[in-house]
Amino acid sequence: QVQLVESGGGLVQPGGSLRLSCAASGSILRISAMRWYRQAPGKQRELVAGISRLYSTNYADSVKGRFTISRDNAKNTVYLQMNSLKPEDTAVYYCEAGILIVGGSYYRDYGGQGTQVTVSS
Repeated sequence: QVQLVESGGGLVQPGGSLRLSCAASGSILRISAMRWYRQAPGKQRELVAGISRLYSTNYADSVKGRFTISRDNAKNTVYLQMNSLKPEDTAVYYCEAGILIVGGSYYRDYGGQGTQVTVSS
């Protein structure tokens, strides 16, 4: 009923930029918080950034000042602008959102399949 699809990943040199997008589709009534996570090989998944429906944001210390999360509520889409990328940012990036579906009575978290970001020279 609900799909989240990430896009925008790829290979970039250190110091470069990428912009990730995550679009939610399906029988959606409303989306609350939206988040980006990442998982590098051999490491635990970590929260990168989050944004509330009213645009309050939070970031992991490791990305503060370099990454910016934003959203377009009309498009059910969340973005992650990543600047000054470092090799340690290499990971699969996943989005997640709290979604109330049409006919539903509570919010439930939905996640995407992920997009690979590789930072290397």
